[in-house]
Amino acid sequence: MQTAKDIAASAKAGMEKTKATLQEKGERMTAHDPLQKEMATEKKEAKIHEAERRKHEERRHNAAVADHGGGHDQHVVGGHKHTTGTDYTGTGYGTGGTY
Repeated sequence: MQTAKDIAASAKAGMEKTKATLQEKGERMTAHDPLQKEMATEKKEAKIHEAERRKHEERRHNAAVADHGGGHDQHVVGGHKHTTGTDYTGTGYGTGGTY
């Protein structure tokens, strides 16, 4: 399960980086000023860096979830494991999670 989530995170980051590159190419083609072209490149590099940061953050999260057991998506808050899913929330069944 973790591997599939890591692959998904990598694929999403790859799509974001491709989108940033295509946007940069479009901006560079329409820009006449060299400063505008440089700004487009810097903007692309910032978006690529952010996509990589999010990918690594998600992979760390996936590893932490796997380390804490889990056939279900779980997260740890204040040292307590919380499982998300369809559970009784006190007002009825829903996606409130088990706390």
